[in-house]
Amino acid sequence: MIMEPTQEIFNEMRKAAISIWRDCDNRFGYATEKIKRVNSIENVSDNAMVFYRMFDHWNKQLMVSKLSEEAINYINSNK
Repeated sequence: MIMEPTQEIFNEMRKAAISIWRDCDNRFGYATEKIKRVNSIENVSDNAMVFYRMFDHWNKQLMVSKLSEEAINYINSNK
């Protein structure tokens, strides 16, 4: 069953993803493109999981470290 997050969790996950991309090397515009993509995603169905799934396992751990317990529970319920 797909769980749609609250708008607060969605916004929190978006903010964490953007924060991680801003710290990446943007020499060729890759991070800028990813941030544009993140900003284009709407809170529909389980779209918030796109923010989590776009990262490798190290950055997934970093993202989780930036999130509230509620957002972490949402991720764990939708893996």
